[in-house]
Amino acid sequence: MSHVVVAPVAARSEQKLFLEFPWRHYRGDPNWVPPLRQNQKELVGFAWHPFYDDAQSQAFLATRGGEVCGRILALVNHAHNRYYDEKRGFFGFFETVDDPAVAHGLFDAACDWLRSQGMTAVRGPVNPSLNYECGLLTEGFDSPPTFMMTYNKPFYGGLIESYGFEKAQDLYAYSGHVDMLKSLDKKLAFVVQEAAERFHIKVRPFDPKRFKQELAAFLHIYNESLVGTWGFVPLSEAEGEHMGKGLKHLIVPELAILAEIDGRIVGSTFGLLDYNPRIKAMDGRLFPFGFLKLLFGRRKIKRVRLLSTNVLPEYQRWGVGLVLVNGLVPKVLDWGIEYGEFSWVLESNHLSRKTLERGGAIREKTFRIYDRAL
Repeated sequence: MSHVVVAPVAARSEQKLFLEFPWRHYRGDPNWVPPLRQNQKELVGFAWHPFYDDAQSQAFLATRGGEVCGRILALVNHAHNRYYDEKRGFFGFFETVDDPAVAHGLFDAACDWLRSQGMTAVRGPVNPSLNYECGLLTEGFDSPPTFMMTYNKPFYGGLIESYGFEKAQDLYAYSGHVDMLKSLDKKLAFVVQEAAERFHIKVRPFDPKRFKQELAAFLHIYNESLVGTWGFVPLSEAEGEHMGKGLKHLIVPELAILAEIDGRIVGSTFGLLDYNPRIKAMDGRLFPFGFLKLLFGRRKIKRVRLLSTNVLPEYQRWGVGLVLVNGLVPKVLDWGIEYGEFSWVLESNHLSRKTLERGGAIREKTFRIYDRAL
């Protein structure tokens, strides 16, 4: 067997090989969903993305006999390191054939580059941070991922761990049939009623006519509510605007709910239709007609991913999150949604996990973040 060569990606032709490798790697896998091509190009750093206004990266390709057999992106997220006062590097967009020589060669290259940037530890996979797609799928290989969730081959975990990486945190995806929402635990229903009456909470849908202002409110609540959460780094204003621009036409206003107290927005819950079956059918191409295929007749989509329910710190643990989810229920039923996925939920977020499990949600998938010292 010929020698494995791992080299940094520089030329556009090499960038193309990096981006296109998954199409060959996952050929025939019924559960793999291709990424949106332009979006992937930006997130890897081969086209402009605001994340890289405050981050650096280096991509590497592994080849054997001139054939691509693996890839990895090494990352320095300056925002993370300032926030935590660390010198931690990251890796992402990791794909490999089932061969320790390839996987270890990729990690050698990525870790050497991170050391040259002064990093003392490495975490991953993140694509390119915890605010985007992240985590290695370790349980739940029998079904495709929902929109903006990761998927990988089952042998990846063993290869990563054989290089000395250890579990840092697991992320869970919970799922449930819509009937679960109709029959919430009586104690949870009591909390919803008490919180709504105590704080005079007004629940309303996202207003697309005030898109910029509503997006700013979502971003503010997201950044404020997650302070102290494991691994969290605030989204920059530019990242939030860029993300909002990409999702603008995909958002269903009725599935994005805001909670107000005395006219002040204090919480939000955000559901996105599972566009993945359509993205797979159009092979990740939005142009020239993919975007129309993505949006046409979307009431036929019967699965929703609930990305997050966030509440400002002073109102957390008072049931405002449950009021938000309760406000979402009639909208979900009216749309005709049949299944929902709550993802992702940190392993260490015991309150959210307990609430979901009490409501009848089933933990369906597990995603792992790994750490290793350099």
